[in-house]
Amino acid sequence: MKYLNENNQVIEKFLTYVKIDTQSAETDEGHFPSTQKQFDLARLLVSQLKEMGAVDVVLDEEHCYVYATIPSTLKEGKTAPVLGFISHMDTSPAVSGKDVKPRVIENYDGKDIVLNEEKNIVMTVEENPELTDYMGQSLIVTDGTTLLGADDKAGVAEIMEMTDFLLHHPEIEHGTIRIAFTPDEEVGQGVDYFDVKGFGADFAYTVDGGKLGELEYESFNAAGAKLTVHGYSVHPGSAKNKMLNAILLAQEFQSILPVHENPASTEGYEGFYHPDTISGSVEEVVVDYIIRDHDRQKFEQKKEFFKKTAAFLNEKYDREIFTVDMKDSYYNMSEKIYPENAHLIENAVKAMENLGVTPLIAPIRGGTDGSRLSFMGLPCPNLCTGGHNFHGRFEYACADSMKTCVEILLQIVMLYAK
Repeated sequence: MKYLNENNQVIEKFLTYVKIDTQSAETDEGHFPSTQKQFDLARLLVSQLKEMGAVDVVLDEEHCYVYATIPSTLKEGKTAPVLGFISHMDTSPAVSGKDVKPRVIENYDGKDIVLNEEKNIVMTVEENPELTDYMGQSLIVTDGTTLLGADDKAGVAEIMEMTDFLLHHPEIEHGTIRIAFTPDEEVGQGVDYFDVKGFGADFAYTVDGGKLGELEYESFNAAGAKLTVHGYSVHPGSAKNKMLNAILLAQEFQSILPVHENPASTEGYEGFYHPDTISGSVEEVVVDYIIRDHDRQKFEQKKEFFKKTAAFLNEKYDREIFTVDMKDSYYNMSEKIYPENAHLIENAVKAMENLGVTPLIAPIRGGTDGSRLSFMGLPCPNLCTGGHNFHGRFEYACADSMKTCVEILLQIVMLYAK
């Protein structure tokens, strides 16, 4: 059974949200949120939630979190856990999120999509073969100059549409539902100040996945490592046996790491080392690495090998050339979901199957806010949103999938009320 059908307004909400620039920023200056413009969407959501009739609507004016409640409609004597739904408002720093110009392609014909004729920007089927799965459906694309923002404004719109529907249909029985929208997920600090206790949910779902049917409860264990290489610069003409070129030394460090343990050579449960950014000169080079693995033991071994590589090279050159500053980012949320909270996955699977959607359960090759929230006491697997090609100008979303994602959220709510 579908609850919304032709009355589903999720696309209208989504098209409004993506036009608001909420791009977060990588920063070492301790700003939270990293950009003030994320408040623009937060304030709109607060206004809309109040208009819908949500209660306990709160905007954390310091940290840019939005919280709200959909009150229980259960009949006297019935109980249900307090269920939460969470999405993030920011978009990736990788590609501009300013002046997003979304376009809806009705009845997609399965051919290459010209995003921008003037700039000759084309999304090809050859590079995106999954496009053919959406023939006859509606796609939302960019004009090729920005990302779309489906990550995660699709999730925001779907939660808002679910909220809108439930608040206007109190005859439908459900328990208390808590919703939250977070900033700065894309820069790894999305739940730094999330009020888990105040949120008050027993369990929650992040709505931050991709293709319709995706259901994720396993994430990477993740760490960040800043490698600093201290060189010694002298004039190149008299450098023999004196110069220590930090650029070449950083290259030497990288050459010792396992050559196939990088993102371009791994998939599924395989972990990696990834040099993400690099800056510097002969005198000093700084390389920011991310280290990932689903297996906690292998994760710890990767971190140890990284440190030992620095120690080995310091011993080789008989001086402190390589320094490592390493910090864990998040852990594999499956530790907090299986087996104790397996019902979260079982009910999500049943919700999808009720709608004829095939569940696609696979490990996340990354993390979500739910990865950290699960270790903060709020078990939190991840649900699909209907988006594709996140963080780039070829990002798109399937409108039909987004509408079904709203129905999945409603199905989950109903299952917990039985």
